[in-house]
Amino acid sequence: MSLFSYKQRNNINLVIIVALGCLIAYSLLGVFSSILSTLVLYTIIRPAYIYLVSSRGMNRRVAAILLLVTSIVLIVLPFYGLSSLVITKIAEMQSDQIYYKNLFFKLQHLVPVGANMQSLIEEGLHRAGTWATGLFPSIISGAVDIVFGLVLMYFLLYFMLIEHEQFEGAMLKYAPLREQNAMRFAEEMKNLTFANVVGQGLICVVQGSLVSLSFFTLGYSDPFFWGVITTFICFVPVLGPPLIFVPAAVMQIINGHDFAGWAMLIFGFVVILNIDNVLRFMIAKRVGNIHPIITVIGVVIGIPLFGILGLVFGPLLLSYFILLIRIYETSALASDRLERIKTISEAEELL
Repeated sequence: MSLFSYKQRNNINLVIIVALGCLIAYSLLGVFSSILSTLVLYTIIRPAYIYLVSSRGMNRRVAAILLLVTSIVLIVLPFYGLSSLVITKIAEMQSDQIYYKNLFFKLQHLVPVGANMQSLIEEGLHRAGTWATGLFPSIISGAVDIVFGLVLMYFLLYFMLIEHEQFEGAMLKYAPLREQNAMRFAEEMKNLTFANVVGQGLICVVQGSLVSLSFFTLGYSDPFFWGVITTFICFVPVLGPPLIFVPAAVMQIINGHDFAGWAMLIFGFVVILNIDNVLRFMIAKRVGNIHPIITVIGVVIGIPLFGILGLVFGPLLLSYFILLIRIYETSALASDRLERIKTISEAEELL
């Protein structure tokens, strides 16, 4: 005969489940970015997978493998290739002492800079370069971690796709939300993911391409490299592109290339910045939009946690958090309304 009552056994089981859940969650902290990447990619790839399987009659496994290989070719390989390019270029700039000496010499013609201030600025630039390099995943130094993260991500994604009914059914069953609110959360999460990843990604690529093209046309050095940097920085709306083209234009003016400098400033503020608003308006009509304030705060939160991927994951997590608060408010209001109706009905019955 058991020493515990039925209620006590349930409470003990609940404590064990919570303790094991916390232990599992803690052990998965190192691969949290891979799990989050899996959910994001699943949200993006799922419509194409449903189309291939349901409309085209393709085998589930074949469709999943085809989409996974496509994502590797279009997303993973370019990202790590561009990351390696950025790391290499930043390392070259850090080791080039002549570059810094020429930079400070030109700055002295624009703004008087003392010896102490010059050393502080130089140290700050070196630290900024080291910090920026650390944001990007290095294939050489972190090959094992990168391969493990990618294998885990695509392993999970493969089975989530071919068994998407069971996966979504389990998420719906165990979600701490009413079915209606869970469906609403899934739909809005899909829109937010498309808006931030696909929509914002498209805006960044367009702005980075415009910066690269304008740099090339006006004779700036390394136009492709600075276009890549602009593409990453453009995930910070409004503030991102000027961080690249304004200093570059000022340096051109200092070097005596007035036309190249002023043309870049005019093109940057008139075209590159405003193309953001045009594309954002078009995207918002289709899948929704994320407010720039949420994006900036999300980037500040995401970069220390995920590195360069925090440009995407930070705003997404903050958007999901705000969405859950809104759903909770809706549920709380509905529960309060039902409670008032029940109280009124009981009062009427007493009368």
